Amino acid sequence: MKCFEICEKRSKPCKKLNCRYWINYNNSNNCTILAAREGPMTLQKIGEIFDVTRMRVCQLEKKILKKISFQLDKDL
Repeated sequence: MKCFEICEKRSKPCKKLNCRYWINYNNSNNCTILAAREGPMTLQKIGEIFDVTRMRVCQLEKKILKKISFQLDKDL
C-alpha cells in the first residue's frame, strides 16, 4: 500500500516531509496525489498550494503541455 493510500484511508495528514508528493496543504492530507483527486482546480488555487502566482502556474502549464505535445509527436 502506497503512503498516499494510507493517508487517504486514515484521513490523517501525511507526516513524511521527505516524500516527493508532500505539500504543505492540510485540505488534501499534505499529498499532491490526493489533491489531484479532488478534481479540477483553478490556477489561483494551485498557486496558493505551491506558494506561487497564478501567472507562474500558467507558465508552467504551457511549458509542460509543450513538452508533452513534442514527446507525443516524436513517438508517432
